[in-house]
Amino acid sequence: MQNRKLGRKADHRKALFRNLATDMIVYGKINTTEMKAKELRTIVDELVTLAKKNDLHARRQAASFVKNVVADKSTGKTALQKLFDEIGPKFADVNGGYTRVVKTTVRKGDGAPMAYIEFTK
Repeated sequence: MQNRKLGRKADHRKALFRNLATDMIVYGKINTTEMKAKELRTIVDELVTLAKKNDLHARRQAASFVKNVVADKSTGKTALQKLFDEIGPKFADVNGGYTRVVKTTVRKGDGAPMAYIEFTK
């Protein structure tokens, strides 16, 4: 399957999806364009699969992609810790389909179709 380029160079596209995936882990639900949400779904599903393994190699692979930001200010947990401590165990008995894309409206400025992407549980 060919990936969508979204009108960006490879390094810009990678940075975009790193930021979106980190925000998805921190907030659980984000609003973005429909094409970005569909492409992000595959990336987040791979990260959740790594979190389900919960070993050192999987944690290092996820850490190379997820940005190191604080997800919960009250406990000081980072996005990576939240992925492995909360999100991974939540989907332990599910084989795939961790996210859903819900189409919403069109953006006022350019008419781009918008959508929410969220975790299913």
